[in-house]
Amino acid sequence: MAYSESQKKAVAKYNTKAYDELKIRVPKGKKQDIEDVAKAQGESINGYVKKALKSQIKADMGQDIEL
Repeated sequence: MAYSESQKKAVAKYNTKAYDELKIRVPKGKKQDIEDVAKAQGESINGYVKKALKSQIKADMGQDIEL
Protein backbone atom coordinates (compact mmCIF):
# COMPACT_ATOMS: atom_id res chain seq x y z
CA MET A 1 0.00 0.00 0.00
CA ALA A 2 1.42 3.36 -1.00
CA TYR A 3 1.56 6.28 1.39
CA SER A 4 -0.49 9.33 0.56
CA GLU A 5 1.13 12.74 0.58
CA SER A 6 -0.71 13.63 3.79
CA GLN A 7 0.60 10.46 5.46
CA LYS A 8 4.15 11.31 4.37
CA LYS A 9 3.78 14.83 5.78
CA ALA A 10 2.37 13.50 9.06
CA VAL A 11 5.26 11.04 9.47
CA ALA A 12 7.83 13.75 8.65
CA LYS A 13 6.21 16.10 11.17
CA TYR A 14 6.23 13.41 13.86
CA ASN A 15 9.85 12.47 13.15
CA THR A 16 10.92 16.13 13.38
CA LYS A 17 9.12 16.48 16.71
CA ALA A 18 10.18 13.17 18.26
CA TYR A 19 13.73 12.55 17.01
CA ASP A 20 17.09 14.24 16.64
CA GLU A 21 19.06 13.31 13.56
CA LEU A 22 22.73 12.39 13.25
CA LYS A 23 24.49 12.19 9.93
CA ILE A 24 27.69 10.25 9.49
CA ARG A 25 29.93 10.10 6.46
CA VAL A 26 31.87 7.02 5.44
CA PRO A 27 34.20 6.43 2.49
CA LYS A 28 32.58 5.34 -0.77
CA GLY A 29 31.68 1.66 -0.70
CA LYS A 30 31.74 1.38 3.10
CA LYS A 31 28.00 2.05 3.44
CA GLN A 32 27.34 -1.18 1.57
CA ASP A 33 29.80 -3.04 3.82
CA ILE A 34 27.99 -1.74 6.91
CA GLU A 35 24.62 -2.58 5.39
CA ASP A 36 25.79 -6.13 4.63
CA VAL A 37 27.01 -6.67 8.20
CA ALA A 38 23.81 -5.22 9.66
CA LYS A 39 21.68 -7.40 7.39
CA ALA A 40 23.68 -10.48 8.40
CA GLN A 41 22.79 -9.63 12.01
CA GLY A 42 19.13 -9.22 11.09
CA GLU A 43 19.18 -5.46 11.65
CA SER A 44 18.80 -2.24 9.73
CA ILE A 45 21.78 0.08 9.39
CA ASN A 46 20.12 2.42 11.90
CA GLY A 47 19.55 -0.37 14.43
CA TYR A 48 23.06 -1.71 13.99
CA VAL A 49 24.69 1.71 14.42
CA LYS A 50 22.54 2.48 17.48
CA LYS A 51 23.59 -0.84 19.04
CA ALA A 52 27.26 -0.07 18.31
CA LEU A 53 26.94 3.43 19.82
CA LYS A 54 25.25 2.04 22.94
CA SER A 55 28.02 -0.51 23.37
CA GLN A 56 30.78 2.07 22.92
CA ILE A 57 29.15 4.56 25.29
CA LYS A 58 28.86 1.83 27.93
CA ALA A 59 32.55 0.94 27.44
CA ASP A 60 33.64 4.59 27.63
CA MET A 61 31.31 5.90 30.31
CA GLY A 62 30.22 2.78 32.18
CA GLN A 63 26.57 3.61 31.75
CA ASP A 64 23.67 2.35 29.70
CA ILE A 65 21.70 4.84 27.67
CA GLU A 66 18.46 4.30 25.83
CA LEU A 67 18.67 5.02 22.11
